[in-house]
Amino acid sequence: MSPQNFEFHLPLAPEELLKSRGVNQYVVQEVLPIKQLPSQLRAFQSAFRAQGPLAMLEHFDTIYSILHHFRSIDPGLKEDTLEFLIKVVSCHSQELPSILDDATLSVSDRTAHLNTLKMSCYALIRLLESFENMTGQTSLINLDVGGRGKKARAKAALGFDWEEERQPVLQLLTQLLQLDIRHLWNHSVIEEEFVSLVTGCCYRLLENPTIGHQKNRPTREAVAHLLGVALVRYNHMFSATVKIIQMLQHFEHLPSVLVAAVSLWATDYGMKSIVGEIVREIGQKCPQELSRDTAGTKSFAAFLTELAERIPAVLMSSMCILLDHLNEENYVMRNAVLAAMAEMVLQVLKGDQLEETARETRDQFLDILQAHVHDVNSFVRSRVLQLFTRIVQQKVLPLTRFQAVVALAVGRLADKSVLVCKNAIQLLASFLANNPFSCKLSDADLAGPLQKEIQKLQDMRAQRRPVAASAALDPEEEWEAMLPELKSTLQQLLKLPQEEEVQQITGTETVEEVKGRIRQLLAKASYKQAIILTREATSHFQESEPFNHTDLEEDSFLNLLGIIFKGSAAPTQESHGDNVPVLANSKDTPSASEPEGPQRDDELVKQEMLVQYLQDAYSFSQKVTEAIGIISKMMYENTSTVVQEVIEFFVMVFQFGVPQALFGVRRMLPLIWSKEPGVRDAVLNAYRQLYLSPKGNSARATAQALIQNLSLLLVDASVGTIQCLEEILCEFVQKGEIKPAVTQLLWERATEKVPCSPLERCSSVMLLGMMARGKPEIVGSNLDTLVKVGLEEFPPDYRLAQQVCLAIANISDRRKPSLGERQPPFRLPQEHRLFERLREMVTKGFAHPDPLWIPFKEVAVTLTYQLAESPEVICAQMLQGCAKQALEKLEKNTIEEDPKDAVPKLPTFLLMNLLSLAGDVALQQLVHLEHAVSGELGRRRVLQEEQEHRTKDPKEKSTSSETTMEEEMGLVGATADDTEAELIRGICEKELLDGNQVLAAFVPLLLKVCNNPGLYNPDLCAAASLTLGKFCMISAPFCDSHLRLLFTMLEKSSLPTVRSNLMVATGDLAIRFPNLVDPWTPHLYARLRDPAQQVRRTAGLVMTHLILKDMVKVKGQVSEMAVLLIDPVPHIAALAKNFFNELSHKGNAIYNLLPDIISRLSDPEGGVEEEPFHTIMKQLLSYITKDKQTESLVEKLCQRFRTARTERQYRDLAYCVSQLPLTERGLHKMLDNFDCFGDKLLDDSVFAAFLSVVGKLRRWAKPEGKSTIDEFEQKLRACHTRGMDGIEELEAGQGGSQRALSAKKPAAVSRQQPLTSVDSDNDFVTPKPRRTNRPRPNTQQRKSKKKAKVTFSSDEASEDELSAEMTEEETPKRTTPIRRASARRQRS
Repeated sequence: MSPQNFEFHLPLAPEELLKSRGVNQYVVQEVLPIKQLPSQLRAFQSAFRAQGPLAMLEHFDTIYSILHHFRSIDPGLKEDTLEFLIKVVSCHSQELPSILDDATLSVSDRTAHLNTLKMSCYALIRLLESFENMTGQTSLINLDVGGRGKKARAKAALGFDWEEERQPVLQLLTQLLQLDIRHLWNHSVIEEEFVSLVTGCCYRLLENPTIGHQKNRPTREAVAHLLGVALVRYNHMFSATVKIIQMLQHFEHLPSVLVAAVSLWATDYGMKSIVGEIVREIGQKCPQELSRDTAGTKSFAAFLTELAERIPAVLMSSMCILLDHLNEENYVMRNAVLAAMAEMVLQVLKGDQLEETARETRDQFLDILQAHVHDVNSFVRSRVLQLFTRIVQQKVLPLTRFQAVVALAVGRLADKSVLVCKNAIQLLASFLANNPFSCKLSDADLAGPLQKEIQKLQDMRAQRRPVAASAALDPEEEWEAMLPELKSTLQQLLKLPQEEEVQQITGTETVEEVKGRIRQLLAKASYKQAIILTREATSHFQESEPFNHTDLEEDSFLNLLGIIFKGSAAPTQESHGDNVPVLANSKDTPSASEPEGPQRDDELVKQEMLVQYLQDAYSFSQKVTEAIGIISKMMYENTSTVVQEVIEFFVMVFQFGVPQALFGVRRMLPLIWSKEPGVRDAVLNAYRQLYLSPKGNSARATAQALIQNLSLLLVDASVGTIQCLEEILCEFVQKGEIKPAVTQLLWERATEKVPCSPLERCSSVMLLGMMARGKPEIVGSNLDTLVKVGLEEFPPDYRLAQQVCLAIANISDRRKPSLGERQPPFRLPQEHRLFERLREMVTKGFAHPDPLWIPFKEVAVTLTYQLAESPEVICAQMLQGCAKQALEKLEKNTIEEDPKDAVPKLPTFLLMNLLSLAGDVALQQLVHLEHAVSGELGRRRVLQEEQEHRTKDPKEKSTSSETTMEEEMGLVGATADDTEAELIRGICEKELLDGNQVLAAFVPLLLKVCNNPGLYNPDLCAAASLTLGKFCMISAPFCDSHLRLLFTMLEKSSLPTVRSNLMVATGDLAIRFPNLVDPWTPHLYARLRDPAQQVRRTAGLVMTHLILKDMVKVKGQVSEMAVLLIDPVPHIAALAKNFFNELSHKGNAIYNLLPDIISRLSDPEGGVEEEPFHTIMKQLLSYITKDKQTESLVEKLCQRFRTARTERQYRDLAYCVSQLPLTERGLHKMLDNFDCFGDKLLDDSVFAAFLSVVGKLRRWAKPEGKSTIDEFEQKLRACHTRGMDGIEELEAGQGGSQRALSAKKPAAVSRQQPLTSVDSDNDFVTPKPRRTNRPRPNTQQRKSKKKAKVTFSSDEASEDELSAEMTEEETPKRTTPIRRASARRQRS
């Protein structure tokens, strides 16, 4: 077919070119075999050199054949074909401009060039797509194979790197389309198939998942430019819009790619209208469709968000189309629209020079953002807070909205969502960092200047407001002018405490006269006096208008003042005519004041602006203070990211000088022990920012500022705070972050080389001791200096001496020596100056009633046992010296007094000091034996065994097989350890309290004081009780013989201090001698209801440790811990909550305890009130999260309705059921056991509780389960209205349906497998009374008002518990209000 006689039609499929479908349509004559393709391609190349691009008309079959056999031909041939086609198209594009400009071009030539253009473009694009498909398949294969060399394998498959060749092809097509090729077609209308051919190739390239990678950026840009030309020159907008929407729905990787392309078209190609078309298509999407297609919705949202970031000004004109999505369910689209609004505020609608329409648009967008802070979806609330954070950080939030957004952020701190709380904290931190007010935000510092400037403003207004001028003004206008200052003054007065005010209203004054005085004061701008007078009038004229309808609230008070001021202007002038001369005088001097008029106006405006600025700063400071109180409670949240945000917030608040921030900075200290590395690092970074980088002109000034900051933390610090700070400083020292200048200055202050107060000196020693933990040589190299500083002064400073001892203690390792240590632990000789001074200070201070001596001697004894060789000798000398002084004092008193008249007496403090010292020595002797001595024995044994092993003969080393087996099993070392432990135990039980030992001499005195608390001073009794607890720690026989005395004092003592101390002591005894203390466990639980707050707190701490360490049996008495959840003291309630949080991590512990807890707390005789019961159970039932536990609990609680005795117990059980996270299987359990609680539904509270269960079930019910829920609700309502008879009527009305039959099954039958707990389900069944052998009358079989009392397994005491009961003589006559559950009382 002659080239001039055919027309090339672009096919939809390659096969169409093989068949003729019209007159003069080009048809491929033959698909050449693979072997002929190289030679035919060379022939084509020769023809091209001769004829140019028109050679394509004769050799198209060759290219078609190559495309047909593409997968089978050699890679080299593919590459040659690509290069040749690029050359053909490039040559044709260079020739076309001159051809198109030729006005004499014949029809046949135009047709030939058009066919050449179509053929070459079709061939090039088909070849490009073939390469792209093969590359995609190779990528999938490489993805499966993995490993390195993926790029090399792809290159081997294609023969070259295709990714580098795509861009030139696309650029060539772009260059071609930029020509005015439409003249090649009839009527200059380019056919749609040609445009679709080129653009379709672009879209297929975009579908490649790797197109978004950085390496493919040139390809992306080339595709965007090619499509941009198609949009501008070939009317491709509609098709592009439809295609973009489709691609967004189906390809998740495309949003960012398409955003870049659309942005390019809108800016470089001027196609802004396509943005509106795309947005219109998205805006018209059906909400139901968006809900179904979650992937497409996410792509739309990402597209809109990124488009707003790139071209917000273009998108803003189409925002009205998207507003409907803010009212739809899909939160992803809401987030996208809100993010787009925020971007427009950030990039377009910013600055003070906005036009009125732009300002209105900005305000509308900000209003919408503020409204969605309260969105129903937490992700939207969180996103809006993030957007406001960006707005604040870039300082584009108008100042008029500052307070409103801060208030919104503070309100979101109480949000249920952790993510929202986290972002609210970040927003508040941004407000602080970018606040326009001050670098120091303190309420106290701002209140004074604010009040001062308000008064100054009032004076300025009073000076420039003559009375005559005010008469000429409209009262309404004058009232509006004074209202802001009047309102501010009123707010200040309402916040201040009311003082004793001088009476201003006489008994003869009328209401009108007082109103006139108020008007006059307001006219003179004496707002404070006017408010005070009005306040007095409201109480003086309570029955007269207008004072009789006013309270002291701000709004109503302002309304009253407005009524008085605006009520009548004329009477004010008439009744106060004596002011006219004053006004005349003021008018006599206008010449002097007139030139100053404009200047005074400027000053007044400046003053008003200053007052407004201070008011805003003060309000902002108050909001920050309010936020601090809320955020500090989040510091111990379970989510580590929230905790880190809280820590960063307090760092920022502290840097802005907010006084309350120090509370948060201290409160974060215990987080240094957190197991979360991120939280621990956050605390270290916080203290690094706050304390390690102070400002200073020199290294010494910096060190001085650092020491001053750290010393402030030590003021009134608890022991726990000091330990936390010590850990932080230890970390800093080990990392070398504390400079030598700091250590040098601390030593100078400690040795008084620089002037400092005693407290500063003491804090310097404390800081040196803390740093010594990380680097012991800080103190170790200056030990003699430290001894001289703290222990050789006269008169002795016991506070300083105590800190010196604590600092010295840090030079040794307090841990038990390990068995593999070669060197013996560090100890100082017995004759060292340190121990000589300690002994002297203890013995000399013993006879002086200094309260600081007791904590000092405790630290001194501890240090002696920690560092001294033979410490028991030194401490025995201390005890003997003090006892000797006491005896000498006793003898002296005996001589001075007549022995016949009275018994000799000693000062109380002497006995207290003596017993306290004996207790400290006893406890430290025990610690010394079990840690130091035991560890040293083990270390020496291991060394001896190693030495013997080295010195043995080879023959001796070949031991018997039996010995080898024992060594392999570790029995040899275990036996040796047992021998050493037995040796230590024997010393403690047989020697330490033996009659020949020093400690034994104090036992009679100790028992004398403890057995007769009424004869001795309370302080002495407290010391004696604590010492008795320490003595009991030494020996099991001694403990056993005096345990009854300890618990009698624990229960009977009237001193909270004694009870608290003994609670700690008995807790330690429970760990050391668990078998001895176990029968007394109920008495430990009893202290949880002690009337003294101090005792309850201590008992809560002790029981928490004992229970979580499995040192006591967890019985039903744990309900006493549950009662602490509603303790009026917040710290105790938090302690109880923390206990149950930890207990919930111990398997099924709470699940197993719940039945007993519910029974005890709802017991009418010893439980709690109904409202507190709800609070407790809501917390405890929140730990039940497993479905099987929930189902079992539902069944057991339903069965408990049968044994409940009172209506209160019915309501409690129903409430517990309503708080469980029920599932469909749990509902079946309730239906199976409906007979257990059906008759209780007559009670409105029980019915309401079960109705709430129905509501919860409906919320998450599947469609197939709704019929079961409906049936359950019908049964509930029937029983509530007609009792159990209603069920029979309901079932009869259902006509024997399957569900009605299942409801009649016995309640005991369960359709589900019972839950396997730690023990068994029997733990939940209410136990029968212990004595069941007594015959029961037949009347008990019938329903009666008086039911049998229910007992529980935890109430049944063992024989040991019975023996632990106090005798009649020991039981206090007037006991504390504590209910003890015992078998003896149960049986009575």
